[in-house]
Amino acid sequence: MMARRTVLRAGGWAAGLALLGLSAPAQAAGVVEIRMRGNADGSTVWFDPVGVLVEPGQTIRWINVDPGNAHTSTAYHPANGDHPQRIPEGAAPWHSDYLLPDQTFELRLTVAGVYDYFCLPHEEAGMAGRLVVAHPQGSPSVAARPEPAQRPLPSVEEILRRKIVRIDR
Repeated sequence: MMARRTVLRAGGWAAGLALLGLSAPAQAAGVVEIRMRGNADGSTVWFDPVGVLVEPGQTIRWINVDPGNAHTSTAYHPANGDHPQRIPEGAAPWHSDYLLPDQTFELRLTVAGVYDYFCLPHEEAGMAGRLVVAHPQGSPSVAARPEPAQRPLPSVEEILRRKIVRIDR
């Protein structure tokens, strides 16, 4: 009886979030989806959500839902165009290559910490995101990124508190 009640409560909670247009917290789903978005004229681009708390080993899937632009998911790391390292020591950097509309890229992160990433062609437009894997201590410096890419990133504390952080557009 208790298990059924728990399942029904969880299902109702998920349905309620769906009605509000929200996703369940990162830990509740097997795959975390991050949409690559842009407005109709292509002048504004962003990751949705911009900040996510994930568990080590959980799959993160980027989906390009922007019909007018190709996008990338690229780790801040010297291996990616001499960018500053903004992922944990020991974590492998990634670069999705260009994703056309409706294409996806998946990744699993196993090293706990803060991972900042960006879209290669749109970094100067501020298209950057942040993943927090498990519960890291402290927050990375934001001084080494271009100014537009600093603005959209939520603090580590906000991601830990909210689990998923979206930008209202």
